[in-house]
Amino acid sequence: MASNGDGKGRVAAAAGGYGYGYGGYEGPEERKWWPWLVPTVIVACIAVFVVEMYENNCPKHGSQLGDCVAGFLRRFSFQPLRENPLLGPSSSTLEKMGALDWNKIVHQHQGWRLISCIWLHAGLIHLVVNMLSLLFIGIRLEQQFGFVRIGAIYLLSGFGGSVLSALFLRNNYISVGASGALFGLLGSMLSELLMNWTIYSNKAAAIITLLFIIALNLAIGILPHADNFAHIGGFATGFLLGFVLLARPQFGWMERHELPQTSQPPKYKAYQYVLWVVALILLLVGFVISLVMLFKGKNGNDGCHWCHYLNCVPTSKWKCNT
Repeated sequence: MASNGDGKGRVAAAAGGYGYGYGGYEGPEERKWWPWLVPTVIVACIAVFVVEMYENNCPKHGSQLGDCVAGFLRRFSFQPLRENPLLGPSSSTLEKMGALDWNKIVHQHQGWRLISCIWLHAGLIHLVVNMLSLLFIGIRLEQQFGFVRIGAIYLLSGFGGSVLSALFLRNNYISVGASGALFGLLGSMLSELLMNWTIYSNKAAAIITLLFIIALNLAIGILPHADNFAHIGGFATGFLLGFVLLARPQFGWMERHELPQTSQPPKYKAYQYVLWVVALILLLVGFVISLVMLFKGKNGNDGCHWCHYLNCVPTSKWKCNT
């Protein structure tokens, strides 16, 4: 969610009920991990949102835009809908608790905001949509690949989304939400399918479905008050991490002990090694360049004069600078 200080926000639903067994995996039976990390992340985000509302204390601080919503919740009541239609706190509360803020990151050396903003949400609606998306996507991924790899993809994708967002949104905007991390999981699903192409059936249907879901959510991101740069940065990071972390052994390697010594297959195919190396290099170079530009105060829009259209497309119905 991106905001220019009015507390409004919108977030794309990352994947709905789309299950992970999309490609018809035909390899040997692999270990199924017990998913505990994703539920823990969901509980943590809910707990952080409760703290947000406790700190916000709408009845005490009030608002010039109307009365608090759901006043019976007292301290936990929401800001007026004219201020925050997502049923949440004020933008000043989000900023206080660690929202992404270019000025504070670059000039006040608060780089921790690149991570803290991932755990904050602009409102109850924002939180519910993101957590449902994480539940549907993350559980199946964690079952397949374990908490270490999926946790790394989630956090690094969220960080990558924050970096790109800070480079392009800059002054007068704050941003919060786990959408960048969620788009990273989507990106890793796509690269995992490409990385392990030879061991899946129904590949065409799987990739078309994934690309449709990704394109739909990125398209929603061009609406006002959505931080599509976080979505794009998270997706790109997760896409590259999928090549690095989610390679599967080729068919037959798991049964190598049943084969003659002279017929032992390699664990991975040559193209998997090539993709791994290329993705790792691009990932490291991308992070280094982006972080150097960010902490030197560079504006990403200076080198890409059309990139602002990736975040919001103005129409007769809305403007992008409000």
